[in-house]
Amino acid sequence: MPGDVADPSAPSGGNVYDLRVCRDLPRLGWQVHPRAVDGGWPRPGPGARAELARVLREPADGSLVLLDGLVACAVPEIVVPEAERLRLAVLLHLPLGDETGLDPATAAELDAAERETLRAVPAVVATSQWAAGRLVEQHGLAPARVHAAAPGADIAPLAPGTDDGPHRRGAEGAEDTGGAGSGADTGAPRLLCVASVTPRKGQHRLVEALAGVTDLPWSCHLVGGLDHDPAYVTRLRKLIAELGLGDRVRLTGPRTGAALDASYAAADLFVLTSYAETYGMAVTEALGRGVPVLATAVGGVPEAVGHTPDGCRPGALVPPDEPAVLTAALRRWLSEPGVRDRWRTAARRRRDALAGWETTARNLAAVLEELRLRTELRRTHAC
Repeated sequence: MPGDVADPSAPSGGNVYDLRVCRDLPRLGWQVHPRAVDGGWPRPGPGARAELARVLREPADGSLVLLDGLVACAVPEIVVPEAERLRLAVLLHLPLGDETGLDPATAAELDAAERETLRAVPAVVATSQWAAGRLVEQHGLAPARVHAAAPGADIAPLAPGTDDGPHRRGAEGAEDTGGAGSGADTGAPRLLCVASVTPRKGQHRLVEALAGVTDLPWSCHLVGGLDHDPAYVTRLRKLIAELGLGDRVRLTGPRTGAALDASYAAADLFVLTSYAETYGMAVTEALGRGVPVLATAVGGVPEAVGHTPDGCRPGALVPPDEPAVLTAALRRWLSEPGVRDRWRTAARRRRDALAGWETTARNLAAVLEELRLRTELRRTHAC
Protein backbone atom coordinates (compact mmCIF):
# COMPACT_ATOMS: atom_id res chain seq x y z
CA MET A 1 0.00 0.00 0.00
CA PRO A 2 1.10 3.63 -0.40
CA GLY A 3 2.92 5.01 2.60
CA ASP A 4 0.27 7.65 3.31
CA VAL A 5 -2.55 5.11 3.51
CA ALA A 6 -3.37 6.05 7.11
CA ASP A 7 -2.50 9.76 6.91
CA PRO A 8 -5.57 11.75 8.09
CA SER A 9 -4.35 14.80 6.18
CA ALA A 10 -4.50 12.90 2.89
CA PRO A 11 -7.77 10.92 2.93
CA SER A 12 -8.79 9.22 -0.30
CA GLY A 13 -11.22 6.57 -1.39
CA GLY A 14 -8.36 4.21 -2.20
CA ASN A 15 -6.83 4.61 1.23
CA VAL A 16 -10.16 4.04 2.96
CA TYR A 17 -10.74 0.92 0.87
CA ASP A 18 -7.29 -0.51 1.65
CA LEU A 19 -7.65 0.04 5.38
CA ARG A 20 -11.16 -1.40 5.51
CA VAL A 21 -10.28 -4.64 3.73
CA CYS A 22 -7.17 -5.02 5.91
CA ARG A 23 -9.50 -4.83 8.88
CA ASP A 24 -12.34 -6.96 7.50
CA LEU A 25 -10.52 -9.84 5.78
CA PRO A 26 -9.28 -11.28 9.11
CA ARG A 27 -12.91 -11.52 10.22
CA LEU A 28 -13.37 -13.94 7.33
CA GLY A 29 -10.45 -16.08 8.42
CA TRP A 30 -7.65 -14.49 6.40
CA GLN A 31 -4.29 -13.62 7.91
CA VAL A 32 -3.32 -10.13 6.75
CA HIS A 33 0.12 -8.58 7.12
CA PRO A 34 -0.16 -4.96 5.91
CA ARG A 35 2.88 -3.28 4.40
CA ALA A 36 2.95 0.42 3.50
CA VAL A 37 5.76 1.78 1.32
CA ASP A 38 6.57 5.47 1.41
CA GLY A 39 7.21 7.24 -1.88
CA GLY A 40 5.73 9.59 -4.42
CA TRP A 41 3.58 6.93 -6.07
CA PRO A 42 3.08 6.45 -8.96
CA ARG A 43 6.39 8.27 -9.63
CA PRO A 44 8.62 6.79 -6.90
CA GLY A 45 12.22 7.69 -6.28
CA PRO A 46 15.10 5.22 -5.90
CA GLY A 47 14.51 4.80 -2.18
CA ALA A 48 10.86 3.85 -2.62
CA ARG A 49 11.73 1.41 -5.39
CA ALA A 50 14.35 -0.27 -3.25
CA GLU A 51 11.95 -0.50 -0.31
CA LEU A 52 9.21 -2.09 -2.43
CA ALA A 53 11.68 -4.62 -3.82
CA ARG A 54 12.73 -5.48 -0.28
CA VAL A 55 9.12 -5.87 0.90
CA LEU A 56 8.29 -8.19 -2.02
CA ARG A 57 11.32 -10.37 -1.26
CA GLU A 58 10.04 -11.04 2.28
CA PRO A 59 7.14 -13.47 1.60
CA ALA A 60 7.92 -17.14 1.08
CA ASP A 61 7.48 -18.68 -2.35
CA GLY A 62 3.82 -19.26 -3.12
CA SER A 63 2.57 -16.58 -0.72
CA LEU A 64 -0.58 -14.72 -1.70
CA VAL A 65 0.13 -10.98 -2.04
CA LEU A 66 -2.46 -8.28 -2.75
CA LEU A 67 -0.92 -5.09 -4.13
CA ASP A 68 -2.44 -1.63 -4.40
CA GLY A 69 -2.34 -0.65 -8.07
CA LEU A 70 -0.97 2.82 -7.34
CA VAL A 71 2.20 1.06 -6.20
CA ALA A 72 2.28 -2.12 -8.29
CA CYS A 73 1.42 -0.66 -11.68
CA ALA A 74 4.11 2.02 -11.51
CA VAL A 75 7.07 -0.37 -11.35
CA PRO A 76 6.60 -3.50 -13.50
CA GLU A 77 10.37 -4.02 -13.49
CA ILE A 78 10.05 -4.82 -9.75
CA VAL A 79 6.66 -6.53 -9.64
CA VAL A 80 6.68 -8.71 -12.76
CA PRO A 81 9.72 -10.85 -11.78
CA GLU A 82 8.06 -11.60 -8.42
CA ALA A 83 5.01 -12.96 -10.25
CA GLU A 84 7.07 -16.05 -11.00
CA ARG A 85 7.21 -17.10 -7.34
CA LEU A 86 4.36 -15.24 -5.58
CA ARG A 87 0.61 -15.42 -6.12
CA LEU A 88 -0.01 -11.77 -6.95
CA ALA A 89 -3.28 -9.89 -7.20
CA VAL A 90 -3.50 -6.18 -7.99
CA LEU A 91 -6.28 -3.99 -6.61
CA LEU A 92 -6.62 -1.04 -8.99
CA HIS A 93 -8.52 1.98 -7.69
CA LEU A 94 -7.84 4.22 -10.71
CA PRO A 95 -5.89 3.59 -13.92
CA LEU A 96 -2.66 5.55 -13.56
CA GLY A 97 -3.05 7.40 -16.84
CA ASP A 98 -6.52 8.66 -15.91
CA GLU A 99 -5.28 11.28 -13.46
CA THR A 100 -6.22 14.70 -14.85
CA GLY A 101 -3.39 17.10 -15.65
CA LEU A 102 -0.84 14.57 -16.90
CA ASP A 103 0.96 15.46 -20.10
CA PRO A 104 0.33 12.95 -22.92
CA ALA A 105 3.82 11.44 -22.72
CA THR A 106 3.58 10.80 -18.97
CA ALA A 107 0.08 9.36 -19.28
CA ALA A 108 1.23 7.01 -22.04
CA GLU A 109 4.26 5.94 -19.99
CA LEU A 110 2.13 5.16 -16.94
CA ASP A 111 -0.43 3.34 -19.08
CA ALA A 112 2.27 1.13 -20.60
CA ALA A 113 3.74 0.33 -17.18
CA GLU A 114 0.30 -0.54 -15.86
CA ARG A 115 -0.37 -2.82 -18.82
CA GLU A 116 2.89 -4.70 -18.29
CA THR A 117 2.11 -5.28 -14.62
CA LEU A 118 -1.51 -6.32 -15.08
CA ARG A 119 -0.72 -8.75 -17.89
CA ALA A 120 1.81 -10.50 -15.66
CA VAL A 121 -0.35 -11.12 -12.58
CA PRO A 122 -3.02 -13.84 -12.39
CA ALA A 123 -5.74 -11.69 -10.78
CA VAL A 124 -6.81 -8.06 -11.07
CA VAL A 125 -9.49 -6.48 -8.88
CA ALA A 126 -11.35 -3.34 -9.95
CA THR A 127 -13.74 -1.31 -7.82
CA SER A 128 -16.74 -1.46 -10.16
CA GLN A 129 -18.11 -3.58 -12.98
CA TRP A 130 -17.54 -0.63 -15.31
CA ALA A 131 -13.88 -0.39 -14.29
CA ALA A 132 -13.36 -4.13 -14.69
CA GLY A 133 -14.75 -4.05 -18.21
CA ARG A 134 -12.61 -1.10 -19.12
CA LEU A 135 -9.42 -2.78 -17.89
CA VAL A 136 -10.18 -5.82 -20.02
CA GLU A 137 -10.59 -3.64 -23.09
CA GLN A 138 -7.82 -1.15 -22.34
CA HIS A 139 -5.08 -3.65 -21.56
CA GLY A 140 -6.22 -6.74 -23.45
CA LEU A 141 -6.71 -8.79 -20.30
CA ALA A 142 -8.54 -12.10 -20.12
CA PRO A 143 -12.00 -11.35 -18.66
CA ALA A 144 -11.75 -14.33 -16.30
CA ARG A 145 -8.75 -12.73 -14.56
CA VAL A 146 -10.44 -9.37 -13.89
CA HIS A 147 -12.91 -9.10 -11.02
CA ALA A 148 -14.99 -6.39 -9.35
CA ALA A 149 -15.27 -5.71 -5.63
CA ALA A 150 -17.13 -2.46 -5.19
CA PRO A 151 -16.55 -0.40 -2.04
CA GLY A 152 -19.08 -0.83 0.71
CA ALA A 153 -21.04 1.91 2.40
CA ASP A 154 -21.33 2.75 6.07
CA ILE A 155 -25.03 3.11 6.75
CA ALA A 156 -25.37 6.07 9.10
CA PRO A 157 -28.32 7.93 10.63
CA LEU A 158 -30.40 9.86 8.13
CA ALA A 159 -29.17 13.38 7.47
CA PRO A 160 -31.93 15.65 8.86
CA GLY A 161 -32.01 18.01 5.88
CA THR A 162 -33.22 21.59 6.09
CA ASP A 163 -36.62 20.56 4.73
CA ASP A 164 -37.22 18.39 7.80
CA GLY A 165 -37.51 21.29 10.18
CA PRO A 166 -35.34 23.91 11.87
CA HIS A 167 -31.75 23.80 10.68
CA ARG A 168 -29.22 22.05 12.87
CA ARG A 169 -27.07 24.91 14.15
CA GLY A 170 -25.16 22.48 16.32
CA ALA A 171 -23.89 20.37 13.42
CA GLU A 172 -21.76 22.94 11.61
CA GLY A 173 -23.34 26.22 12.54
CA ALA A 174 -20.09 27.79 13.65
CA GLU A 175 -18.92 27.72 10.03
CA ASP A 176 -21.90 29.54 8.56
CA THR A 177 -20.88 33.18 8.71
CA GLY A 178 -22.84 34.63 5.84
CA GLY A 179 -25.30 37.36 6.64
CA ALA A 180 -29.02 37.30 6.06
CA GLY A 181 -29.90 37.21 2.41
CA SER A 182 -26.40 36.14 1.34
CA GLY A 183 -27.51 32.59 0.64
CA ALA A 184 -25.16 31.36 3.35
CA ASP A 185 -27.59 31.77 6.27
CA THR A 186 -28.10 28.70 8.40
CA GLY A 187 -31.52 27.97 6.94
CA ALA A 188 -30.31 27.80 3.32
CA PRO A 189 -30.03 24.46 1.55
CA ARG A 190 -26.58 22.98 2.10
CA LEU A 191 -24.66 21.45 -0.82
CA LEU A 192 -21.69 19.19 -0.14
CA CYS A 193 -18.82 17.87 -2.23
CA VAL A 194 -16.34 15.44 -0.66
CA ALA A 195 -13.30 14.92 -2.87
CA SER A 196 -9.63 15.80 -2.98
CA VAL A 197 -9.36 19.25 -4.53
CA THR A 198 -7.72 18.32 -7.84
CA PRO A 199 -8.44 18.92 -11.53
CA ARG A 200 -9.81 15.36 -11.90
CA LYS A 201 -12.48 16.02 -9.28
CA GLY A 202 -13.53 19.17 -11.17
CA GLN A 203 -14.62 21.41 -8.29
CA HIS A 204 -14.23 24.41 -10.60
CA ARG A 205 -17.14 23.10 -12.68
CA LEU A 206 -19.35 23.04 -9.62
CA VAL A 207 -18.32 26.58 -8.67
CA GLU A 208 -19.05 27.83 -12.19
CA ALA A 209 -22.47 26.16 -12.13
CA LEU A 210 -23.29 27.67 -8.74
CA ALA A 211 -22.55 31.11 -10.14
CA GLY A 212 -25.64 30.62 -12.30
CA VAL A 213 -28.00 30.18 -9.34
CA THR A 214 -26.98 33.04 -7.06
CA ASP A 215 -30.55 34.36 -7.11
CA LEU A 216 -31.50 31.37 -4.94
CA PRO A 217 -30.44 30.63 -1.34
CA TRP A 218 -27.80 27.96 -0.79
CA SER A 219 -24.37 27.31 0.68
CA CYS A 220 -21.74 24.81 -0.40
CA HIS A 221 -18.89 23.09 1.43
CA LEU A 222 -16.02 21.59 -0.57
CA VAL A 223 -14.47 19.01 1.75
CA GLY A 224 -11.18 17.47 0.69
CA GLY A 225 -7.41 17.59 0.78
CA LEU A 226 -5.78 20.79 -0.42
CA ASP A 227 -2.20 19.52 -0.79
CA HIS A 228 -2.45 17.29 -3.86
CA ASP A 229 -2.37 20.15 -6.39
CA PRO A 230 -1.73 23.52 -4.70
CA ALA A 231 -1.79 25.37 -8.02
CA TYR A 232 -5.30 24.11 -8.74
CA VAL A 233 -6.43 25.08 -5.24
CA THR A 234 -5.09 28.59 -5.82
CA ARG A 235 -6.97 28.85 -9.13
CA LEU A 236 -10.13 27.57 -7.48
CA ARG A 237 -9.94 30.12 -4.67
CA LYS A 238 -9.41 32.86 -7.25
CA LEU A 239 -12.42 31.65 -9.25
CA ILE A 240 -14.63 31.66 -6.14
CA ALA A 241 -13.58 35.23 -5.39
CA GLU A 242 -14.01 36.44 -8.97
CA LEU A 243 -17.53 35.02 -9.11
CA GLY A 244 -18.45 36.68 -5.82
CA LEU A 245 -19.10 33.37 -4.04
CA GLY A 246 -16.78 33.83 -1.09
CA ASP A 247 -19.66 33.99 1.39
CA ARG A 248 -21.31 30.88 -0.05
CA VAL A 249 -18.57 28.41 -1.04
CA ARG A 250 -16.11 27.19 1.57
CA LEU A 251 -13.05 24.98 1.11
CA THR A 252 -12.83 23.20 4.44
CA GLY A 253 -9.77 21.04 3.85
CA PRO A 254 -9.76 17.31 4.61
CA ARG A 255 -12.10 15.85 7.20
CA THR A 256 -12.29 12.42 8.75
CA GLY A 257 -14.18 10.72 11.55
CA ALA A 258 -16.75 12.77 13.42
CA ALA A 259 -15.98 15.94 11.48
CA LEU A 260 -16.71 14.22 8.16
CA ASP A 261 -19.84 12.63 9.61
CA ALA A 262 -21.04 16.10 10.64
CA SER A 263 -20.51 17.39 7.10
CA TYR A 264 -22.69 14.64 5.66
CA ALA A 265 -25.30 15.09 8.40
CA ALA A 266 -25.63 18.78 7.57
CA ALA A 267 -26.02 18.21 3.81
CA ASP A 268 -29.16 18.38 1.72
CA LEU A 269 -27.54 17.50 -1.62
CA PHE A 270 -24.25 15.81 -2.49
CA VAL A 271 -22.61 17.05 -5.70
CA LEU A 272 -19.71 15.42 -7.55
CA THR A 273 -18.44 16.93 -10.82
CA SER A 274 -15.50 14.64 -11.59
CA TYR A 275 -13.96 14.05 -14.98
CA ALA A 276 -13.07 10.43 -14.15
CA GLU A 277 -14.12 8.00 -11.42
CA THR A 278 -13.91 4.23 -11.24
CA TYR A 279 -16.73 4.20 -8.69
CA GLY A 280 -17.26 7.13 -6.32
CA MET A 281 -17.16 6.07 -2.67
CA ALA A 282 -18.30 9.47 -1.44
CA VAL A 283 -21.48 8.98 -3.48
CA THR A 284 -22.50 5.90 -1.51
CA GLU A 285 -21.42 7.51 1.75
CA ALA A 286 -23.91 10.30 1.02
CA LEU A 287 -26.62 7.82 0.01
CA GLY A 288 -25.90 5.87 3.19
CA ARG A 289 -27.27 8.90 5.02
CA GLY A 290 -30.21 9.40 2.67
CA VAL A 291 -28.63 12.41 0.94
CA PRO A 292 -29.50 12.60 -2.78
CA VAL A 293 -26.73 12.91 -5.36
CA LEU A 294 -26.17 15.14 -8.37
CA ALA A 295 -23.13 13.93 -10.30
CA THR A 296 -21.47 13.81 -13.68
CA ALA A 297 -22.13 10.54 -15.51
CA VAL A 298 -18.52 9.38 -15.77
CA GLY A 299 -16.96 5.96 -15.29
CA GLY A 300 -18.44 3.97 -12.44
CA VAL A 301 -20.43 6.85 -10.94
CA PRO A 302 -23.77 5.69 -12.43
CA GLU A 303 -23.12 2.29 -10.82
CA ALA A 304 -22.51 3.92 -7.44
CA VAL A 305 -25.58 6.15 -7.68
CA GLY A 306 -27.72 3.22 -8.76
CA HIS A 307 -31.51 3.04 -8.52
CA THR A 308 -34.17 2.30 -5.96
CA PRO A 309 -35.86 -1.12 -6.19
CA ASP A 310 -38.55 0.43 -8.39
CA GLY A 311 -36.04 2.02 -10.76
CA CYS A 312 -35.85 5.63 -9.53
CA ARG A 313 -32.59 7.56 -9.45
CA PRO A 314 -31.73 8.93 -5.99
CA GLY A 315 -30.86 12.26 -7.59
CA ALA A 316 -29.62 12.93 -11.11
CA LEU A 317 -26.71 12.33 -13.47
CA VAL A 318 -25.59 14.99 -15.94
CA PRO A 319 -23.26 14.86 -18.95
CA PRO A 320 -19.69 15.78 -18.01
CA ASP A 321 -19.24 18.20 -20.90
CA GLU A 322 -22.47 20.20 -20.68
CA PRO A 323 -22.16 22.79 -17.88
CA ALA A 324 -25.54 24.33 -18.68
CA VAL A 325 -27.23 21.02 -17.84
CA LEU A 326 -25.53 20.97 -14.43
CA THR A 327 -26.66 24.52 -13.72
CA ALA A 328 -30.21 23.68 -14.80
CA ALA A 329 -30.28 20.61 -12.54
CA LEU A 330 -29.13 22.69 -9.58
CA ARG A 331 -31.81 25.28 -10.30
CA ARG A 332 -34.52 22.64 -10.46
CA TRP A 333 -33.49 21.12 -7.16
CA LEU A 334 -33.15 24.48 -5.43
CA SER A 335 -36.38 25.99 -6.73
CA GLU A 336 -38.82 23.08 -6.99
CA PRO A 337 -39.86 21.50 -3.66
CA GLY A 338 -41.36 18.54 -5.49
CA VAL A 339 -38.01 17.69 -7.06
CA ARG A 340 -36.28 17.92 -3.70
CA ASP A 341 -38.88 15.66 -2.10
CA ARG A 342 -38.62 13.04 -4.86
CA TRP A 343 -34.83 12.96 -4.80
CA ARG A 344 -34.70 12.74 -1.03
CA THR A 345 -37.31 9.97 -0.89
CA ALA A 346 -35.44 8.00 -3.55
CA ALA A 347 -32.12 8.49 -1.72
CA ARG A 348 -33.58 7.10 1.48
CA ARG A 349 -34.91 4.08 -0.38
CA ARG A 350 -31.56 3.57 -2.10
CA ARG A 351 -29.91 3.70 1.34
CA ASP A 352 -31.82 0.60 2.38
CA ALA A 353 -30.38 -1.39 -0.55
CA LEU A 354 -26.70 -0.41 -0.23
CA ALA A 355 -24.16 -3.15 0.41
CA GLY A 356 -21.80 -2.79 3.36
CA TRP A 357 -18.07 -3.35 3.65
CA GLU A 358 -18.61 -6.97 4.69
CA THR A 359 -19.85 -7.60 1.15
CA THR A 360 -16.72 -5.96 -0.25
CA ALA A 361 -14.51 -8.14 1.92
CA ARG A 362 -16.41 -11.28 0.91
CA ASN A 363 -16.11 -10.43 -2.79
CA LEU A 364 -12.40 -9.77 -2.44
CA ALA A 365 -11.91 -12.92 -0.37
CA ALA A 366 -13.61 -14.94 -3.12
CA VAL A 367 -11.09 -13.62 -5.65
CA LEU A 368 -8.16 -14.44 -3.39
CA GLU A 369 -9.49 -17.93 -2.64
CA GLU A 370 -9.96 -18.61 -6.35
CA LEU A 371 -6.39 -17.47 -6.96
CA ARG A 372 -5.11 -19.74 -4.18
CA LEU A 373 -6.97 -22.78 -5.47
CA ARG A 374 -6.12 -22.13 -9.11
CA THR A 375 -2.40 -21.83 -8.49
CA GLU A 376 -2.37 -24.87 -6.19
CA LEU A 377 -4.13 -26.93 -8.85
CA ARG A 378 -1.66 -25.77 -11.50
CA ARG A 379 1.28 -26.74 -9.27
CA THR A 380 -0.26 -30.18 -8.62
CA HIS A 381 -0.59 -30.79 -12.36
CA ALA A 382 2.99 -29.66 -12.90
CA CYS A 383 4.21 -32.31 -10.45
